[in-house]
Amino acid sequence: MAPVAKKIPHTVTQLGRTRTDDYHWLKDENWQQVMRDPKVLRADIREYLEAENAYTKAALAPTEALQTKLFDEMKGRIKEDDSSVPDADGPWEYFTKFDVGAQYPKHYRRPRNGGAEVVLLDEPALAAGKAHFDVGAAEHSPDHTLYAYALDEQGSEYYTINIKDLATGQVLASAPTSSTGDFVFSPDSKYLFWLWRDEEGRPKKVFRRPIRGGAADDALIYEEKDDGMFVGLGVTNSREWIVIGCGNQETSESLVIPARTPTAAPRVFAARETGVLYDIEHWKNEWYIRTNADGAVDFTVMTTSVTATPKRNWKAFLPHEPGRLIMGVGAFKNHLVRLERVNALPRIVVRNLAGEEHTVSFPEEAYALSLDGGYEWDTTVMRYIYNSPTTPRSWVDYDMNTRAKTVRKTQEVPSGHNPANYVTKRLMAKASDGAEVPITVLMKAGTPLDGSAPMLLYGYGSYGIPMEASFSTNRLSLVDRGWIWAIAHIRGGSEKGWGWFLDGRKDKKKNTFTDFIACAEHLIAQRYATKGKIVALGGSAGGLLMGAVTNMRPDLWAGVIAAVPFVDVLNTMSDTSLPLTPPEWPEWGNPIEDPAAYDYIQSYSPYDQIRPQAYPAFLATGGLTDPRVTYWEPAKFVAKLRPATTSGRPVFLKINMDAGHAGASGRFDYLKEQALDFAFALRAVGSAEAGSFPPAAS
Repeated sequence: MAPVAKKIPHTVTQLGRTRTDDYHWLKDENWQQVMRDPKVLRADIREYLEAENAYTKAALAPTEALQTKLFDEMKGRIKEDDSSVPDADGPWEYFTKFDVGAQYPKHYRRPRNGGAEVVLLDEPALAAGKAHFDVGAAEHSPDHTLYAYALDEQGSEYYTINIKDLATGQVLASAPTSSTGDFVFSPDSKYLFWLWRDEEGRPKKVFRRPIRGGAADDALIYEEKDDGMFVGLGVTNSREWIVIGCGNQETSESLVIPARTPTAAPRVFAARETGVLYDIEHWKNEWYIRTNADGAVDFTVMTTSVTATPKRNWKAFLPHEPGRLIMGVGAFKNHLVRLERVNALPRIVVRNLAGEEHTVSFPEEAYALSLDGGYEWDTTVMRYIYNSPTTPRSWVDYDMNTRAKTVRKTQEVPSGHNPANYVTKRLMAKASDGAEVPITVLMKAGTPLDGSAPMLLYGYGSYGIPMEASFSTNRLSLVDRGWIWAIAHIRGGSEKGWGWFLDGRKDKKKNTFTDFIACAEHLIAQRYATKGKIVALGGSAGGLLMGAVTNMRPDLWAGVIAAVPFVDVLNTMSDTSLPLTPPEWPEWGNPIEDPAAYDYIQSYSPYDQIRPQAYPAFLATGGLTDPRVTYWEPAKFVAKLRPATTSGRPVFLKINMDAGHAGASGRFDYLKEQALDFAFALRAVGSAEAGSFPPAAS
């Protein structure tokens, strides 16, 4: 039998409004300690979560053989002894490589002109016997004598930064702890700059530590006083400046430290101004600023001298063009490169010292493109990664002078993959307000477009993050079974420019949900899908989308998979102790101070909008030590949804008791989670291979 969560009414009065939360008890009052040590989870909460896990396992037991088959298929598409394309830096090349059967890679370097490989970091050895293991970042020092890596063994994203002396092979005795995992070496290799995370999980302080120093030697060089700002660290490609970046979804600020004097105090580049976003790159002894200042919704590029950085000194360099989103700017000694998005497709533009520009573009109907940053400054070669839903990834070295392309690596699919066997389409759905929403469709060639094929419809739609039309070997396990895989490029992302994001946030957030529904309806109208044979999938903020569209149009879906879903929006955005709450008020609104924001959030918050109706089969997943979407959000949602549904379709919860937001950390363990999701989807549509769910959960 499905677990029945006890009800303990918890009443909250806020801005003159009162709400009752029957499942508030699922939030451990000592959740900060749980993040660091999952064993301290309160006993009654653990008992309930384990009962939910047991129920999910038992109910999906008929698919266990199928899950194994799916796992084997997905594993068979992975090159087990895969390695990265080496990145050259001075006398060395750095790369990672997996051994056959290994969950984690080893880190190597070798002499650039040939010679033996040297192991820098053996992740499999360090991970042995650990339920969770994550190297968040790893980097060699500029003088090549040290190797630093950030390690999280709980999934809570509290990292310890270890530094290895490459001459002796010994790890230095003192390691920064409670870090976000962000760190940079000073270009002279004498100091480590690292970012500290507070008890609420927020990045708050930047410390500078002598490489062979300890905690007593830490110098606090920056502290962010505003809980609503994220903090990050970086070094310009020229290695002339160390940069501290602060920002949220609508406001940012940078501070700079001259690399030649790393002990200098950071200097504010340009004071933060509400609504103004900017980031900086150093080129030709000037600063190049990508910004939305002065109404440049899709961003422009401006310049200023290294000594006159406040905004009043910025000068126009690249004009703003609505519909051309400038996503990033990178510099080499003799070239400036920018990544743009036009008509929902990316492109690269290269500029030389003479001011001449050319564009690197591609012919496919839908594709994904990214820059793969290297270490070298004085080079004519940049590296990009290209792929599409039908085409595996290619790592290409592009000579910016000659325009010659050298393919350094093509993603191998050991079990075989022929792009000609698949078809990618780009469709446009009309939203309720007339906006045209792109949809990327992947299917096997010859798939009948008569509504008979089951469909998985994926969406995200938040933070301005675009969902790329990329290649995934995992989704082929459904596509090869006759499914159509579709990506809805809905508002809240930036696929059609930054305005596409602005039209899907705060008091326009419902556009994200109605766009997704419009995509489903368009796919049905075009006979790509049939109502009740669609499985919807989304994770994190995409899990919010899943909860919202499940409440709004339950009739459309055979099943819904909500991974680490942000579904308790009103309570979370009202809880200032949670890591992401103050920084995310610009995204969702502040229901603590703004009555209109409270009412609007409540009107769509999935947890608050559950009501008696015929819901589809539903699977929510989470991680016990997840600091981004805490475990109690999916737990509370399922506890409330199960007694509300009138359809008899099952409602499942699966909490990974050894992981955080990203789920299982090993590359093969992660596939087991994917296999469960796909088995649920196949059973939700009643496939012959998976069977179907019984009329009522039991």
